[in-house]
Amino acid sequence: METGRQVGLLINRAGIVEYVVIGSERELVIPYLADYPLGKKRCRGLRLVHTHFREEPLTQDDLNDLALLRLDLVAAILLPEGGRHPSIQIANLVPPAPRREPYAVEPPVPLSRFKMDFAFFIESLEQSLERALPETREIRAEERGILIAVTRMEQEEAEDSIEELKELARTAGVAVLDSMIQRPRRFNPRYLMGEGKLREIIIKALQLGATILIFDQELSPAQVRAISELTELKVIDRSQLILDIFARRAKSLDGKVQVELAQLKYLLPRLTGRGVQMSRLMGGIGGRGPGETKLEVDRRRIRDRIARLERELAELSRGRYERRQKRVRAGLPIISIVGYTNAGKSTLLNSLTKSDVFTEDLLFATLDTSTRRLRFPLEREVIITDTVGFIRSLPKSLLGAFKATLEELQDADLLLHVVDASNHRCGEQIEQVEQILGELGLGDKQRLIVFNKEDLLADLKRKEPLALMKVRQLTRRYNALLVSARDRKSLAPLIEELRRRFWPDESSDPGNPAPGGASPAD
Repeated sequence: METGRQVGLLINRAGIVEYVVIGSERELVIPYLADYPLGKKRCRGLRLVHTHFREEPLTQDDLNDLALLRLDLVAAILLPEGGRHPSIQIANLVPPAPRREPYAVEPPVPLSRFKMDFAFFIESLEQSLERALPETREIRAEERGILIAVTRMEQEEAEDSIEELKELARTAGVAVLDSMIQRPRRFNPRYLMGEGKLREIIIKALQLGATILIFDQELSPAQVRAISELTELKVIDRSQLILDIFARRAKSLDGKVQVELAQLKYLLPRLTGRGVQMSRLMGGIGGRGPGETKLEVDRRRIRDRIARLERELAELSRGRYERRQKRVRAGLPIISIVGYTNAGKSTLLNSLTKSDVFTEDLLFATLDTSTRRLRFPLEREVIITDTVGFIRSLPKSLLGAFKATLEELQDADLLLHVVDASNHRCGEQIEQVEQILGELGLGDKQRLIVFNKEDLLADLKRKEPLALMKVRQLTRRYNALLVSARDRKSLAPLIEELRRRFWPDESSDPGNPAPGGASPAD
């Protein structure tokens, strides 16, 4: 009482005082609890016991600390004026429930009558919190995430965007526990959304057992730092999630160099001390708690690595240029397959050329360029190339990372734009791809639009008849072909159209065998 300052003790489950905190008259500032990180248990393993003057009950700051730090318990010893006996008030976490606070607050009781079997209490609490976790807890995922969209898009468009983010998360091995869309009247420059709303989301994420927050919008380095100061959960955005997928999927030397270069350029301005999470991308560089000297060393190492990678990429680019020139000198027509990610580009390449390029029902399953020869009757051949898929709101830094790979498109005589006909937003996806092609300076390239996944339209007709009508209208508008890359028979009109475009003076001979055969092109 004489000091006029609150005193707090952070006590572990063995009853040992780990931290002594001296605050002001009104509040305590909890230190960074490096020795007690959030882990497999639902609570941190520390309880806070502290003093309150003038019998002031537990404050909202106390309860926020309880929820955000996942403390075992918060107890306030209420000190009265006039030498009367003190009382104690406690609060603890509770399992999540709709329209209920994440904590329970008990009424004050005289300190002399207060008794608690803490070991029994915390064991029961951990069990109840564990039982309340969603079933996705059992999924063997590397991370468990909450998806957050803060946008001024129309609701339907925002929902489509976050559905796509869910697919990106699934591709990256993240189990999605929940998602939420915020449409604020104005963006908060510090947190993107209001601080109070952000705290609510973080508390819910901790209740559900999340390990990572994924934002649909690109966060500035300052926003990542500010949000990370409020939570120990990893904080990443859409760009970093895509980079993580790229790092997993790149197999060729070109792809690996480009991905690492993009990662380093993205992470350099975000490299800081305590609070910033670098996810899996940097293997611990810029982790929690380094001093300023170490940070400067890390930054210098990253800049040196960027310089080396840029030199290596320039060498690889010269090699690609020579290979492309060799193809041009061969005089063979070149077709480049482009389109939205997971539209079926690699599957179409495999069916046309009887190849075995890797395919999977995931976003960005293919990152490395694959080139094959497509043979026609009368000893005609074309070179056909598969490229990385595009996606909405693709950051320019990511597009720049694959600029070298997309150089392949510059030499193409025809762009084969593959569209997922079963996606109800296929029209918007076409516009997204066309916009990116324009940014790459390929707006004037000759192209042929192919609507893929015709075999899935029967289900679309049952579920969304209007969506099927839209597909029919779009095929007419773009003078497109409708195929199923999994059914080679459906590709006959496409093959005939390619033959007509490259050799218009030759009549089709139905007696000749269908095009096919695969061989890697130089």
